[in-house]
Amino acid sequence: MTPGTSLTPRTTTAEHELAALQREHGGPLFALLLRLSDGDRQRAEDLLQETLVRAWQHPEALRADAFESVRPWLVTVARRLAIDARRAREARPFESGEEVPENARTTADPAERAAAAIDVREAVKTLTPEHRDVLLLVYVRGASVAEAARTLGIPPGTVKSRAYYALRALRKGLPGYAADLR
Repeated sequence: MTPGTSLTPRTTTAEHELAALQREHGGPLFALLLRLSDGDRQRAEDLLQETLVRAWQHPEALRADAFESVRPWLVTVARRLAIDARRAREARPFESGEEVPENARTTADPAERAAAAIDVREAVKTLTPEHRDVLLLVYVRGASVAEAARTLGIPPGTVKSRAYYALRALRKGLPGYAADLR
């Protein structure tokens, strides 16, 4: 090591200005960004850092004589970054991780699904034709009660009761699947 050199790196004028900017405006900007990010401290810190990076990238905005303080410019940049971050988050679907929710239906392998379909077909065959017709119209084809009543030529109340009793009979005929039929 030569005389007069030190182990500490030299800091530039821009770094001093940025540090001063952080000291002077960091607290109020962080408070604003914390509110804009719904209390998420990590996100607010990231947005504050990005705001200061933008200030470092645009020193001409910081030295402009057109305004007395740089805070309005910093607030505008921070606000726009927060809005962009929120829009980006809302545009992506929710990521749930590896957990399967309790109420989610688990999809069995194809062999189990085929066996279940056969079981359901056999159970539906045991229903009376009237009950089977109502189930097919309402649950398979997606007809409303009124549409099913018109198609079958029966009152809507009869459609409702036949659907109720058909599902009840299926629950008894398919004890292993009762939770799926509720």
